[in-house]
Amino acid sequence: MTPAPDFRPPKQPKGHADTAAVLSVLREPSGPTLSLRGLAPEAALRRLELTIVRRLDGYLQGDHLGFLPGPGSDLNDARVYVPGQDDVRRMDWAVTARTTVPHVRDTIADRELEVWALLDATPSMNWGTGGMTKRDLGIAAIATFGFISQKMGDRFGGMIMHNDGVTRLQARSGRNALYGLLRRMLADPIEPDRSGGSVELAAGIEALSRAQQRRGMRIVVSDFLTPGDVEVDPTVPPAWERPLRRLTVRNQVVCVQVLDAAEIDFPDMGELLIRDPETDFSQFVDTDQSRTRQAINAASAAQRARTAAAIRRAGAGHVVLRTDRDWVADIARFVLTYRRTAAVISQPPKGVSI
Repeated sequence: MTPAPDFRPPKQPKGHADTAAVLSVLREPSGPTLSLRGLAPEAALRRLELTIVRRLDGYLQGDHLGFLPGPGSDLNDARVYVPGQDDVRRMDWAVTARTTVPHVRDTIADRELEVWALLDATPSMNWGTGGMTKRDLGIAAIATFGFISQKMGDRFGGMIMHNDGVTRLQARSGRNALYGLLRRMLADPIEPDRSGGSVELAAGIEALSRAQQRRGMRIVVSDFLTPGDVEVDPTVPPAWERPLRRLTVRNQVVCVQVLDAAEIDFPDMGELLIRDPETDFSQFVDTDQSRTRQAINAASAAQRARTAAAIRRAGAGHVVLRTDRDWVADIARFVLTYRRTAAVISQPPKGVSI
């Protein structure tokens, strides 16, 4: 939703130096509201590591443990031999001699990690009142996850979704390659309002699922708003839920939902012309009335609850970021919690055919 450009701009916060970000509430942004230098600081993320619990496919010897035990050079704990299930070639004769009970030695499968991030760059992501647009906050989230998930030999790739198609950025290894990917995302042209096109989030997730056959981690960054979708019942699945469920069957998936402060608590700014940036809908709304603001906030809360329920049913991790808050701290809290719950959350959903 974008207010009409005829209204006076909001007062600039004290100490705020980014005027372009504040003006983004009045007109379509012409460029990024965040510089490459302003993305997630590496020093603050060195102690964080995103736990990988799903099975991975790769050829390099990395530092990530596979979800299931498999052939590898590193030995794990010994356990009692199960006839008919265990390979006798993995028999641990030293432990067997000491205990007089046959034992086998498990191995740890270390595989290369490949991370792919899908950035929703449709016009609804150009909204921002808290210092940056939701689109640039999504790029900052991709930068943060890239810094905390990469190790030696890991590769990071990206896909940018517009209304007219999905652009694929090749996966490469190394920090310089990650910075190059982030620079290309920031320099990607801003999609104008009501630009038309038929590509929605469901199609973007399908493209992410089809493009890469190797298992790994997938990050979906979006506001999860579908043009023309007015349903708020959490039991009714959105169009993108089924593609997301298929994506989680083979991959560990994290959904990053980016929000603006005005979407959560609609401000009192008098009479405004509210326009949908992706459709032709527009309507004057008197925000001086508290009942009007409460109705808008209630509908927005119901939509967010439906999104959270769909992501939870799909078996993906869910982190919510806001343009008026420190996204690094929010992601850090999510990662620390995700370490304890990832093995349960990232189980493949049942009843999904691929």
